[in-house]
Amino acid sequence: MDYIFDNDRPIYIQLVEKLKIEIISGKLKIGERLPSVRELALMVRVNPNTMQKALAELEDDGLIFTERTNGKFVTQDQKLIEKMKKQLAKEKVNHYLNDMKDIGITYEEAIAYLQELGGK
Repeated sequence: MDYIFDNDRPIYIQLVEKLKIEIISGKLKIGERLPSVRELALMVRVNPNTMQKALAELEDDGLIFTERTNGKFVTQDQKLIEKMKKQLAKEKVNHYLNDMKDIGITYEEAIAYLQELGGK
């Protein structure tokens, strides 16, 4: 986990976003036990309190859960992960389309650019 943070937004929010992507992309596997808060904080070079705040938000979202005395685990709810993946994809597509609109590119042109670039 080699995260780069920007100074414009709170680090815990950026942690939530990055960990959410790791979960919905499958880098963190369904049911996988997470390292301890301290270990995670050391891995990404943040304060343990900041990491705890991010993990609490992920737990509120249902993406992780805590088993008392056993630690924190990635959810086993595949439907929730798929729902979150679709939601994130929708946000990114809307952001892209709005950015294209801001620079004077129509919806059709923006789609054409995506098709033209096709994964490059």
